[in-house]
Amino acid sequence: MHGALCTIMEKKPLSFGMTMLASALGVVVVSVVGGLLTFLTMIAMVVSLGSSMSDDETTVVRDNTFVTVDLGKISGDRTPSGLMQSFGDGKRTGLFSATKAIRKAADDKKVRGLFIKDSGAPGISWASLEELRDAIGEFRKSGKPVVAYATGYSQTGYYLASASDIVSLHPAGMVEFRGMGAEVMYYKDLLDKMGVEMQLIRPESCAYKSAGEVYTLNHMSDANREQIRAYIASIWRTATADIADSRNIAPSELNSIADDLSGFMADDACAKHLVDTLCFEEDVRTMLKERYDGEHLMPLEKYAKNKAKTDKKVKDRIAVIYAEGNVVDGSARGVDAGVYGDDIVKALRQAMNDDNVKAIVMRVNSPGGQATASESMTHAVMQARDKKPLIVSMGDLAASAGYEMSCMADVIVAQPMTITGSIGVFGTAPSVQKLMNQKLGLHTDTVSTNRNANGLTVFRPLSPAAMAMMTKNVEDFYKTFVGRVAEGRHMTFDEVHRIARGRVWTGADAIGIGLVDTLGGLDLALRIAAGKAGVDKYVVREYPCEKDAWQQLSELMGDSTDDDLDLLAKMRLTLKWKKASKQMRAYTRIENDLDYIGTAEGLQARLPFVVISD
Repeated sequence: MHGALCTIMEKKPLSFGMTMLASALGVVVVSVVGGLLTFLTMIAMVVSLGSSMSDDETTVVRDNTFVTVDLGKISGDRTPSGLMQSFGDGKRTGLFSATKAIRKAADDKKVRGLFIKDSGAPGISWASLEELRDAIGEFRKSGKPVVAYATGYSQTGYYLASASDIVSLHPAGMVEFRGMGAEVMYYKDLLDKMGVEMQLIRPESCAYKSAGEVYTLNHMSDANREQIRAYIASIWRTATADIADSRNIAPSELNSIADDLSGFMADDACAKHLVDTLCFEEDVRTMLKERYDGEHLMPLEKYAKNKAKTDKKVKDRIAVIYAEGNVVDGSARGVDAGVYGDDIVKALRQAMNDDNVKAIVMRVNSPGGQATASESMTHAVMQARDKKPLIVSMGDLAASAGYEMSCMADVIVAQPMTITGSIGVFGTAPSVQKLMNQKLGLHTDTVSTNRNANGLTVFRPLSPAAMAMMTKNVEDFYKTFVGRVAEGRHMTFDEVHRIARGRVWTGADAIGIGLVDTLGGLDLALRIAAGKAGVDKYVVREYPCEKDAWQQLSELMGDSTDDDLDLLAKMRLTLKWKKASKQMRAYTRIENDLDYIGTAEGLQARLPFVVISD
């Protein structure tokens, strides 16, 4: 019996051919199953997106509703659509939709008031908060109450909440009221240890254009420290003035509270009149019901979807072109984010050639980027402006390349806390010769037909001729940049040069030196555009034209050379990065700054530092 069992269990080894066939079949099966799972997952995401959008469109606003404004749900200028809407922990809305919905709620008889929540680190900066705060101020003029609550207020969150009639705080919460700060991270020692030398090329007069200094210094230059100190002081003056006006606390007292951190703890915040009451969220909801007949809460992002039907008789359009993110060449693919030069040029031409579009508003929210893309967009702005009124609305940032594309507009509108200017350019050239030779033991040798054929390479420092060429390049582009601003702003070259040199200004300061025409948000820019076009009723048409989820998926899959499962993993990783908390900011900044070394191409017109604002 034992022998029989052994005979039965004995197996012959597979031949080489059969082994290869089995392996190949296994690879095919895994690939097919993996691809199918990825495809089905993406299909589910799109179906989820479609059904959730359908739910939003049929949501009914009930009587006695308080619209909930959750800072964690407001992101960017434009409401995300397509594939990105299926990511995350729920719907989000852009700033324009948020402010529009708040203004609409003021006249909505079913809306009893606003409920402001600071549920976490807000995804919007000071100038955007200022625009949101202005909309809340207009809402209060309707006589409807605005009530704020948080388990703890970030500084930016408190700035918004202070516009409310009642500011409530959790009994164990805190108010992070401590003043404005800015921080720059430097990489010179790290690069030295790695054996990487970064060569910075910039116009001799552009001492304020300090973006490249993070790779060549270990501390702030005098010029950079000067401009940072000036600009954060300007933002803080605006913020404290607004809070002082709303809370009836003198700016000097607010500064004392910030200096001493004497309003951090809940009891102290109440004693200092930063907040009105200490309670739990359920107590606030009870108050909304008993004091204001607030029976229901509706998220702002849902309320924003319940738009009145467009009057088909209104044919006039005003185009709003969003230029949000880093300036780069080319066209966006899939879920790419940024100011893509080709896309903005196309949008400007579409709006310019559409007879129903009577005026154009460019919403610029960009720290700058590639000079070539900036030049292309500026040229397109000039062409569009010659045919129709063109107004620029500046968001949080409209600096460097972001300012160049703005300077040719008929009117420039900015918030007092907008960061703008930074009129200048620089170039960087990394050399990894020490890394290759001393760290890795790798060496290169060359053969060439001409003296500088190998003069532009990362494997050795720039040759003298190459350095001279690049220096002339940045000097020439700076003159072009200043000349464009002089033409667009009706100033002389010398007048612009005095306020340029790469220096950053706030909107509040920029208006006094001629870089900005008036202070306000996108709503004001639209009113100015309508006035110049001579139209009373109009419909906003947004550009660049939105892609649906299927198109974004197709572009993602079509462009990718990676495994499909790896692609999906990267998409999920992108989502997690977007949801990163304060604790991830240092890592994110390091990753972005070091990534710039390997990805920046050509001349750069970029903002020179990162702001820590909350």
